[in-house]
Amino acid sequence: MRIVRYIGDDRERFAELMNAFFSEPCRATQWSAWPMSYCVQRHPELIAPYLKKLLDHTERDDVQDVVRRNVMRLLQYVEIPERLQGRVYSLCLDLIGDLKQPVAIKAFAVTTARRIADSEPSLMNELALVVKEQLPHNSIAFAKRAREVL
Repeated sequence: MRIVRYIGDDRERFAELMNAFFSEPCRATQWSAWPMSYCVQRHPELIAPYLKKLLDHTERDDVQDVVRRNVMRLLQYVEIPERLQGRVYSLCLDLIGDLKQPVAIKAFAVTTARRIADSEPSLMNELALVVKEQLPHNSIAFAKRAREVL
């Protein structure tokens, strides 16, 4: 939390954190993922210049769960530009439907997908089908968020 407070709403400090997130080795990415998500929760505007690159990174097959979890977590707090909404929605559905994904990732993906689908009934119907299919395989945390969709 000291890192989160240090960065605050400072774009230059946040850029340093994002450089660590996108760097190798993967330890730097893992260590920077948590403070990144909390910085964005407090100041969602900070992530705007990095959204496309963040999605590219998250969609990689070799990305660690901790990274994917924190990206999905921060997307709940961000106004996703229309040009990226389809991509984010599709990523969320893929994660929700993947039995191998940890429940936290799925729960955050449900909330993010719901925010996108709120204004589009056909998307909400699709999301409801995917969520309903996953209910028997997930935890109470997932079920709580699923109820918001269903």
